[in-house]
Amino acid sequence: RLPEHKDLDQVWTEGAAEFIRDYEEERPFCIFLPLMLPHPTYQISEPYFSRIDRKKLPERILPPEGYRGKSRMQRELAVLQNMKDWSEEEYDELRAVYLGMCSRVDDLTGQIVRALKEKGIYDDTAVFFFSDHGDYTGDYGLVEKVQNCFEDCLTNVPFLVKLPAAMQKRHGVSQEMTELIDFYATAEAVAELPAEHTHFGKSLIPYMEQREEALRQAVFCEGGFRKGEDHCKETGGQAVPDPGGQYYPRQFLQASDEMYNGKATMCRTGDYKYIRRLYEEDEFYDLRLDPKETQNRIGCPEYAPIIAEMKEKLLEFYQDTCDVVPFQKDTRMEKDFTRNICL
Repeated sequence: RLPEHKDLDQVWTEGAAEFIRDYEEERPFCIFLPLMLPHPTYQISEPYFSRIDRKKLPERILPPEGYRGKSRMQRELAVLQNMKDWSEEEYDELRAVYLGMCSRVDDLTGQIVRALKEKGIYDDTAVFFFSDHGDYTGDYGLVEKVQNCFEDCLTNVPFLVKLPAAMQKRHGVSQEMTELIDFYATAEAVAELPAEHTHFGKSLIPYMEQREEALRQAVFCEGGFRKGEDHCKETGGQAVPDPGGQYYPRQFLQASDEMYNGKATMCRTGDYKYIRRLYEEDEFYDLRLDPKETQNRIGCPEYAPIIAEMKEKLLEFYQDTCDVVPFQKDTRMEKDFTRNICL
């Protein structure tokens, strides 16, 4: 039960800080603190509500006319969310509330950092701060997320890394590209854990120690599902989602016989973004000229060589990651049979 005037994020954070201050063992500890903010519902109390200057908000990204070149999911979601008549002042209020929620996450994270410093172990501790996805918050006339869409507001999420002081020689904000799976590889390397399965993360330690000057030349995202994969839908097993539910528009489209949430994959480099869609037209954006991703250039002849190159990168990604062999053999394999296979 939550104490009065405290939510789950605050209770979890205070518990983690208390654990750190009371920790007396020699062996290292690991804390996973999965804060719910800034997850919808969009709401925040003071002082966070008033921290955001509405006049300094960046310009909202508007969708192309009729969502031309965008996915079916976005077009239909825009109809169901029905925000076309919102004023910019209302959109600004939405975005300010969301940023206020983020500001509270900053404060909660600060409580953990202070506990580490008070305990005297901050310099010896690795801290990773990341999110699973972003939020439209009004960009493209939408809110929340979409599982098979890959605009930067959804996929370019925070990833902050503070390694033990002896390992970190690089500081500040990097423009290098990375993936969230790189967190696992980095944490595994910091803890000197043996690999127990094949994974595709890249340890950031050589880069943080300034032994490498570059990370990934391309990054990838996957989302959506195939026809018939009803178990992947967010409807919670219901054939018809609850019309009063918070995520009804998205759940309604997923439950439809039409394929709105079809499987898709993104390949992004520093200059371009290519999205392969299983059931509808692909997307391609020149991020140098169109950083807001509103002009789908998939059919433009002048980009054909670059699109072909992006497709090659996607093919290489899938060939590299599509098949793995477990490190441990199945215990049901008889020794003689295993030996014969090896021979």
